[in-house]
Amino acid sequence: MTAATVTALAPWVAAGGALYALHQVGVPRDSLNPLFGSPAVYVTVGILAGGVWAAVADRPADSWIASGAPASIAGSGGALLLATLVAAVFGPRTAASGGGGTPVASVAIAVVSIVVAVAAWSVLRRVREVSATGSVGALAVFGHTLDGVSTAVGYDLLGFGEQTPLSRLIIEAGAALPTAELLGAGWLFAAVKVGLGVAVVALFEEYVRADPTEGYLLLGLIVAVGLGPGVHNLVLFAIA
Repeated sequence: MTAATVTALAPWVAAGGALYALHQVGVPRDSLNPLFGSPAVYVTVGILAGGVWAAVADRPADSWIASGAPASIAGSGGALLLATLVAAVFGPRTAASGGGGTPVASVAIAVVSIVVAVAAWSVLRRVREVSATGSVGALAVFGHTLDGVSTAVGYDLLGFGEQTPLSRLIIEAGAALPTAELLGAGWLFAAVKVGLGVAVVALFEEYVRADPTEGYLLLGLIVAVGLGPGVHNLVLFAIA
């Protein structure tokens, strides 16, 4: 369990979010569709990713497959993500969810999220020592930024709702503020998510340094609960 291994799982996390978006618009066949609902999609993708991980990790330590385990994990996850995106573009839709989303909006959200995440990560590195978290820490900040920005834009501009009760409460709190008329209701949720990503990475620095195996594993779970929903939003907005 290293930073490289956890980072290599990011395409699998993204694929899980994208598959759930396809489930919502009815792209998978009826026999497969239940596998990609929530929370079933986490089990489905987890089994596939775990199978690939076990296959490469079980090789002798001196084999090229074992030494290139992160690349094998990332490559296979990337292939699944690519196949999912192709299905999102060309697959038949039997149901629709929400409305108003376009591919242009999804691209814009992704660009804004990258810019905000880079800025937040740069500020964090200036004020706090977080080098031990490495690429996983940066990914955690980006994942939660993407989730926050995409949820805010989807709620305020694209006509999508929010399913998670706690997230809904934060958005409703934002709607009650005087800034809601100018900034919309979702800005508070976006700010909370960016702050949460930064705070968690800062808190995990000592944990990862003291126990890298457990630290990277738990920080990887933090990445998943931000990056997965964020990618789900991007794909759903583009196809629904």
